Amino acid sequence: MTPPDEPASNTAHLASPSYRLAALDQDFLLGESMRGVRFLLEFAKADEALKAWGVRSTVVVFGSARVHDGGANGHARWYDEARAFGRIVSERGGAIRGGQGPRDNVIATGGGPGIMEAVNRGAADAGAPSVGFNITLPHEQAPNPYSTPELTFRFHYFAMRKMHLAMRANALVVFPGGFGTLDELFEILTLRQTDKSPPIPIVLFDEAYWRSVIGFEALIEHGMIAAEDMTLLRFAEDAEGLWARLLECGLRPGEKV
Repeated sequence: MTPPDEPASNTAHLASPSYRLAALDQDFLLGESMRGVRFLLEFAKADEALKAWGVRSTVVVFGSARVHDGGANGHARWYDEARAFGRIVSERGGAIRGGQGPRDNVIATGGGPGIMEAVNRGAADAGAPSVGFNITLPHEQAPNPYSTPELTFRFHYFAMRKMHLAMRANALVVFPGGFGTLDELFEILTLRQTDKSPPIPIVLFDEAYWRSVIGFEALIEHGMIAAEDMTLLRFAEDAEGLWARLLECGLRPGEKV
């Protein structure tokens, strides 16, 4: 109890967590009730930066983080072709802006090493910006050094990262990969199959690899997909072939689907 002759102190009030400005209270912002706000923040931060750079549409590329420049078991070819593809798209697709118009078909990857690094590197070879949508993982993913620093993002929520990858995509190209690559591939395939996304081209690199790891024909035989669902996919064997398939399937340089 405060003695009657002593002025009351508000020290405890100033130190109380309840007195912190809500926007500066990390304990509050990271609490259970603010999950929706954190979703919004992850959407808005990347969205603002992409708009500031004039990125209207992207070509999204998925692939393994375990493929390295000069790697063994055919991995070097995958890396080299991914790098070449990043350069081709950036030079021909509309990512290099003249004047103040929008940028289209900007390379976007998951931002990490391997195939992602190779594709971002190809865009850098062309002098074009490219996007890296990184994700926080138990063994921390570091961004590769080739995505544009101002367009290199980090997400906590896979769902919000997937939304950003899908919402501007004019096309999807998928190089060989594992669980993460398969997850992203089937996410977009499902959106296309159910008409929840525009009719964007989906092209898989190295048909032999994909047919060895996914039993497409078995899915048809068992009635799990319709034969016509396979028209959602195309295959290509080199960087120029990937670009040709995208054009055949409706990609237009300098345009948004």
